[in-house]
Amino acid sequence: MKEDTPHYRITDWAEEERPRERLERLGPEHLSTAELLAILLRVGAPGEHAVALARRLLQTFGGLSGLRRAPFTELKAVRGMGRAKAAQVKAALELARRLKWEPDQRPQIRSPEDVAALLMDEMAALEQEVLRVLLLDTRHRLLHIHEVARGSVNQMTVRVAELFREAVRHNTVALLLVHNHPSGDPSPSPEDVAFTRQVVEAGRVLEIRVLDHIILGRGRFVSMRARGLAPFPD
Repeated sequence: MKEDTPHYRITDWAEEERPRERLERLGPEHLSTAELLAILLRVGAPGEHAVALARRLLQTFGGLSGLRRAPFTELKAVRGMGRAKAAQVKAALELARRLKWEPDQRPQIRSPEDVAALLMDEMAALEQEVLRVLLLDTRHRLLHIHEVARGSVNQMTVRVAELFREAVRHNTVALLLVHNHPSGDPSPSPEDVAFTRQVVEAGRVLEIRVLDHIILGRGRFVSMRARGLAPFPD
């Protein structure tokens, strides 16, 4: 009796199970992230079909955000990738990033929950503290996310002038501060509170409204406005 052999090629699968055919029949929203990535990759590695390669990439780099941040040289060095596949993945992720900031696609920030939904998955997984500024238009739609500083696990040095530089360049009327605590606990430190108050006051001088400072932990976040920890403008 002949033993079953693994289906290392997607073309060996039943037609209704293949990602391209499923996309055509059901729409892209019904495919998993690995299946969508597999369509870009087209083929897998020796002994591994494209969906398995896609899953391995997502696991290795920590999801799509990790793939987007990964250096090109590191991505193309993965077994089964190479220059062409790495370029396809990088190009697709960059197109997705640009689409998100098209005028009719910009998310509107109405609450701290909106900020957490936008950045929690990516920033909560970082091993260093990272401070970002979300620049908003008059309707509080997102114009740009600017990374201001990146530091060690317990310390990050930030100049207030650097924080406002991009805001002035984009003629921003309002902004939000967001940073992560790699420890997983989003509780504000005394330094966080002092820094936030300094930024709010600088914003008043520059006529740029600093709306909130959101601190992200693992699955949790703190709004410093909600806690009344700084004199944010109404």
